[in-house]
Amino acid sequence: MKFELDDILMENILFHMENKEGHYLIDTLERQIHDVDDYSLDIDFEDKNRFIDLPVWTSAEGFRLMEKYTASLNNPILRQELTDALNSKKGVFRAFKNRLEEHPQALKQWFAYKKQKLKQKVLLWYNSMREEWGLEPIGEEPEDTSLLVMEDFVFRQEPCTDCEICFTAESADGENAGCICAIKTETGLNINKLEVNKKYQGMGLGKTLLSKLLEKTEEKTITIEVPVESEFFARSLHLEGFKMVSYKFKRGHD
Repeated sequence: MKFELDDILMENILFHMENKEGHYLIDTLERQIHDVDDYSLDIDFEDKNRFIDLPVWTSAEGFRLMEKYTASLNNPILRQELTDALNSKKGVFRAFKNRLEEHPQALKQWFAYKKQKLKQKVLLWYNSMREEWGLEPIGEEPEDTSLLVMEDFVFRQEPCTDCEICFTAESADGENAGCICAIKTETGLNINKLEVNKKYQGMGLGKTLLSKLLEKTEEKTITIEVPVESEFFARSLHLEGFKMVSYKFKRGHD
């Protein structure tokens, strides 16, 4: 039986996909999800046209998803912590979550990432049925998980005697997460400071701080020096219209 996959049903399916304690079927007539082993229900689950199985989500798929998320992280400290958790001999899923709970913003990002991937699996399952019904497939715009994480930070423009513009970022628990400062020069504006707390690196915080500063200034020429190891951030600069104009070489130690 044909049925519409709306947001409410999608959320219900996602919730039950990860629940391994029952055998769940979708009632396409009532658009509800029932546990076959719930004997309090007076329902004939043998009607295969009305009741269909949920898309399968296995522990192996969950583990692979954790591996992919870990590999996608730009924060080397968190990436190593999660890699160690995945290499645990026992309680891998619990160890993975325990490590993430020490990084609230990353935990929120993980839940958003996992939900997005589960939604994609549900859509593939649903579209395969729509094909059988002779209907066009439906799609969904991918969710930008970095924007969800940025909601947990407070950005402020701070007064500064040594610079022209200064923005700070504060985490939800009041911790200093990062800052960006720029000074006025003869040729324009020079970003002389851009720092992100190691705990929050790899979440797009530096890029957001840069955007805040660029929105505030009317200067046409803006310069910034980027360390060699910051290749990922260099790509963000290119997207904001920056061009590499010189190389800087150094010998010896500070």
